[in-house]
Amino acid sequence: MKRTLANKTFGAALALLSVALPTTAQAQELTARSVVLIHGAFADGSAWNDVVPILEDAGLDVISAQIPLTSLADDVAVANRAIARLEGPVVLVGHSWGGMVITEAGAQEKVHSLVYVAAFAPDEGQSLASYTADFPHAEGLDHLEKDGAGYYRLTDQGVAEHFAFDLSEEQIALIAASQGPINSEALATPVTQAAWKTKPNFAVVSTQDRMTLTDIQRAQVTKMNATAVEVETSHVPMITYPQVVAEMIIEAAK
Repeated sequence: MKRTLANKTFGAALALLSVALPTTAQAQELTARSVVLIHGAFADGSAWNDVVPILEDAGLDVISAQIPLTSLADDVAVANRAIARLEGPVVLVGHSWGGMVITEAGAQEKVHSLVYVAAFAPDEGQSLASYTADFPHAEGLDHLEKDGAGYYRLTDQGVAEHFAFDLSEEQIALIAASQGPINSEALATPVTQAAWKTKPNFAVVSTQDRMTLTDIQRAQVTKMNATAVEVETSHVPMITYPQVVAEMIIEAAK
């Protein structure tokens, strides 16, 4: 039976997950050989920069994929190409919108397990818009700007006050400047399969999330019977708590 870890402090999370840089012997315990990291909307692959070296030190081959955010199909295609490049089994990890992508792409046999990092995990036939309709409104969504081509970006205020409010001013400014806008049409596109129904599931839950609401994340942990850890942070736990996120991915690789 899968276990759920509910910890709201960094120290408790580290203690329960026995966080330490893996030794060579620990690396040999891994079942999965590789990891594909999928960023979310209003972000890019650099969001995983602090997580990647920890995973590589553990003996995992890693791709931090750059998805275009042009459509769900386009993003899934990039994820599939990354999976194809790597030796299997593969752990597939998604942040935020990236959860939509891994839910669709993760059903293939080569994928060993799924890790949802403050991410969405819809059911078959659900789009992001329809999936979140039954939950309270996320404050961060009030700070979206739509351009003439139909792409949403998050305002500087939205990044600073809702997306990544617990980062430094320099980090917040960098995220705001480098964010990837998402095609508004993608938000209405349903997934056709729910990979979490057939794979081992893991989750990192952000308890102060104003984008992927904490209530959504906790409901998903129950729905997926996921092994999970909670961290007291904003929408970007891979930046604020990279060690905790990396340890959950390593756990998923075992």
